[in-house]
Amino acid sequence: MTKSIKSAIVIGATGLVGRELLNQLNRIESCQNITAVVRHEDSALKCLEKVQQFILDDFLLLNDEDVNGYSHAFSCLGTTLKKAGSKQKFHDIDYEINVHFADLFESTDTHYLLISAMGANIHSNFFYNRVKGELEKHIQSLNLQCVSILRPSLLLGERSEQRSLEDLSQKLYQKFSHLVPDSFKYKPVTAAQVAHTMVEAAQTQTEKFEIYDNLRIQNSK
Repeated sequence: MTKSIKSAIVIGATGLVGRELLNQLNRIESCQNITAVVRHEDSALKCLEKVQQFILDDFLLLNDEDVNGYSHAFSCLGTTLKKAGSKQKFHDIDYEINVHFADLFESTDTHYLLISAMGANIHSNFFYNRVKGELEKHIQSLNLQCVSILRPSLLLGERSEQRSLEDLSQKLYQKFSHLVPDSFKYKPVTAAQVAHTMVEAAQTQTEKFEIYDNLRIQNSK
């Protein structure tokens, strides 16, 4: 089941984890071709020699030909209810686009990796967690070669856009982080840790389906 990362396609490439993932993939010797699907050209990505940008205004227009031949597909795409503007728009992004992307790899030999969320559950009382749970359920129903799902807690790092609640949470965590034990399962993780876990999973996972919980991500160095 394990195989080296020879070529990769990434959605959510300009987000907090996506950028870090591209940096890490760019340093892998075996990985010669990295495609970042973006809505607008990103000048910061031009310094990564192996990364090519595929500019597409609507990710739902991605087709089988666009994603053909990649050894690994990474989805780092996600938003917040506040940024999306409504529950429907949040669902359109976090569920519909991710579902469409995953569907394209059904019955192929591509390893599919998704960033979900801690608390993802189709029965959750929280809309955000419920949507993540519905997404995971759909992914599991597909005939995919290999699937890795990551469930991080709060993500630490500098985002290109403001997320007030997350920014406040980060500041509070930084102030009291010395009181949080390493074994605390809700402990925030960095974008680098999440990206590293994705890369490790891509290279070493032997099971057809595996979930990487927050504690596991915390231990990623």
